[in-house]
Amino acid sequence: MGLLPPMAQAMGGKLPPLEQAAPNFTLPATTGEGEVSLADYRGQWVVAYFYPQDFTSGCTIEARKFQQDLPAYRQRQTQILGISADSVNSHAEFCDSEGLKFPLLADEGGAVSKAYGSWLGIRSARHTFIVDPEGILRSIFLGVNPIVHSREVLAKLDELQATSPR
Repeated sequence: MGLLPPMAQAMGGKLPPLEQAAPNFTLPATTGEGEVSLADYRGQWVVAYFYPQDFTSGCTIEARKFQQDLPAYRQRQTQILGISADSVNSHAEFCDSEGLKFPLLADEGGAVSKAYGSWLGIRSARHTFIVDPEGILRSIFLGVNPIVHSREVLAKLDELQATSPR
C-alpha cells in the first residue's frame, strides 16, 4: 500500500501516522513470558497483524501463510505478532491447532486495536503494520487478502530493508 496522509482514516478508526513512532503496547501473549511489548523487539523489524477472530476461515488462512513463511521472516530479522480481541486461552488453542510458532497477543477490549485504527466495535479489523528496528511505523496494509498477504508483506519488507540504513 502506498503512503497515506498523516491523519488517514480507515474502516476501524484513525490510523497512526507513517514515519513516526508506532504506538507502543504491552499485551498478554501465548509466549512463555506472559506479556509482550512492542518495545521488546527494538533492534529488529516487527510485523504486527491485526485479525478478527481465531478459528475463522480467513484468519486461519492468514496465520497459516505467516507460519509457512516464518523462515523467510527470520532471515529478515523480523518478528511476527498476531493481535486480536480473543483471549490468551483461545490464542493458545489456535496456536496448538495450527502449529503457530509466533506469538498471538490478546487485545481484549481493543485498546491496542483502537490505537492502530483497527477496531470494529467488537473485534479487530484485518490490518497489518510494519515497524522498523527503531520503532518507527514504515508501512500499513488495509484491505488484506489472507491468501497472498504474507508474500505482500515480505516484498514490502525487502523494499524497506533495502533502503534502510540498518
